Amino acid sequence: MKVLIADDHALFRDALGKLVEELDGSASVIQVSSYAQALKILKNEPNIDMVIVDLEMQDLPSWEKGLDELKYAGNGAKLVVVSAVENPRNIRNVLERGANGYISKRSESKILLNALKLVLDGGTYIPPVLLLPNNAVPERNSVKNLTNRQSQVLGLVAQGLSNKQIAYEMGVSEATVKLHINALLRSVGANNRTQAVITAQKMGII
Repeated sequence: MKVLIADDHALFRDALGKLVEELDGSASVIQVSSYAQALKILKNEPNIDMVIVDLEMQDLPSWEKGLDELKYAGNGAKLVVVSAVENPRNIRNVLERGANGYISKRSESKILLNALKLVLDGGTYIPPVLLLPNNAVPERNSVKNLTNRQSQVLGLVAQGLSNKQIAYEMGVSEATVKLHINALLRSVGANNRTQAVITAQKMGII
């Protein structure tokens, strides 16, 4: 696996690089400190699997143009934005522009690691701040009791595991995992996996 990290903070790049190596011991990590360097690497380095970029770099023309050019130059590479900015509108715009994930720099290393795993497995990481904007949570007594299997699935989803990873952990098929997740979403009144976790946490289920 080949990963490009573009961020103008060396300490953060180094820490992120170590997390990527923890994710895959054979990973090749390329670090750059500017948008121009990132574009140059993408145009000259073949087979980049993932680009992790901070859209606050000084030489970025605009986040829209920067994101478009990085995606084009990346030629199919997963694109993950890391940022200290947690404005829901910014996050939504970045995801709608085609990013595969938006991770807050304030996230714990475990969350960041699981978010990267999810993206590599074909998912999209949506940060909790984008969900439940009014902190609206269903009443506890309106939620059905979760089965043991649903509770187990919920715990694994909370760790950021993909359906494939959950299936492996539980020793069941991906189809079975999907059934449990659909039932789980109905039980907590959520529309997606991340919202289910946030709702369950607010309700004290996990």
